[in-house]
Amino acid sequence: MNDSCAKTGSKPFHRSGLLVVLGAALLLSGCAETKMVMRMDAAGQTESTKTVWPASPEIPRFRYVGQLTGDENFTPADIDSRGTAKKIFYWLVGLTGSNEERVVLQRPQSGMVDAAGRVYVTDVSRQAVFVFDQAAGELRVWDRAEGSDKFVAPVGIAAGENGQILVADAELGRVFRLDAGGNPLGSFGAGVLKRPTGLARDPARGLVYVADTHAHDVKVFDDRGVLQETLGNRGEADGELNYPTHLAFADGKLYVSDSMNSRIQVLDTQGHVLGKFGKRGLYVGNFTRPKGVALDGSGNIYVVESFYDNLLVFGNDGKFLMPIGGTGKGIGQFYLPAGVWCDAQNKVYVADMFNGRVVIFQALEGAP
Repeated sequence: MNDSCAKTGSKPFHRSGLLVVLGAALLLSGCAETKMVMRMDAAGQTESTKTVWPASPEIPRFRYVGQLTGDENFTPADIDSRGTAKKIFYWLVGLTGSNEERVVLQRPQSGMVDAAGRVYVTDVSRQAVFVFDQAAGELRVWDRAEGSDKFVAPVGIAAGENGQILVADAELGRVFRLDAGGNPLGSFGAGVLKRPTGLARDPARGLVYVADTHAHDVKVFDDRGVLQETLGNRGEADGELNYPTHLAFADGKLYVSDSMNSRIQVLDTQGHVLGKFGKRGLYVGNFTRPKGVALDGSGNIYVVESFYDNLLVFGNDGKFLMPIGGTGKGIGQFYLPAGVWCDAQNKVYVADMFNGRVVIFQALEGAP
């Protein structure tokens, strides 16, 4: 995103002194193309002050990387020479403090990272998908679902075939296909899905798993959008589901956040239950409303416990290892978090829904 020198506000300036300062600010900030860079650490921590978990004297397993909130993550590459002038310019034209001029996350739900490092975040309040492109230094907002129809409640997101992006809209009751530029390519699930939320895909078999929350099952489609099978039905027994929300697929296994049963169920590609973990309780590590679920490259399992504002870390055997979180808006705190996902570098992203941000952690070598 580049600043536009044409937008100078609606109020004219009559005093020559202001005009001189405005002209100087414009010259310093540059009316030509300004290269923007994406900075994840909006909180401004330095390497020596990075927060880690667990705290000393224990061996640190996770390090705070930063957060994504929107256009404020993008600054001029030459920030030292342009930053002050830009602030003066914004103050003069009346943009400082104006929320109408800002493009920010409001209620992020879930996300993914593609092979190029772009971070995609669904936001039900903005009714759009945010695309944080670090390489290009750009923030994009996709709100078109299909044709002229716009997203209403985008929740789940996953990588589809041939570079496509799949987005599940809970209110529209469909899964939408977008190309790499955010252009609509069609949809599937109409008349079949009741309230689709979580998404996951098995790239080896070309199957898309959709958590249909109000149907209490997981529906399996092929890449063409043809329903192949339905996994589960409402209940509490193994293989049964009660308001499933988020999904993850890794190493031939499907992980289902069985939210109202307060557990994670692990299924094979045939839908057979391989295991489960989690139980209701009041202790850290117990579940009340598990939502987002993800795995990193080491097999660690991450579960968002939304009711108690925690990110819980489990081993690949389902054994509870450690928490990160607590209620608040500080570093490592959450307020009704929703989704969680990982990238190829074992960074862990948490959609901190009511704080309007995505918080990023780095799993350290050998963690946990």
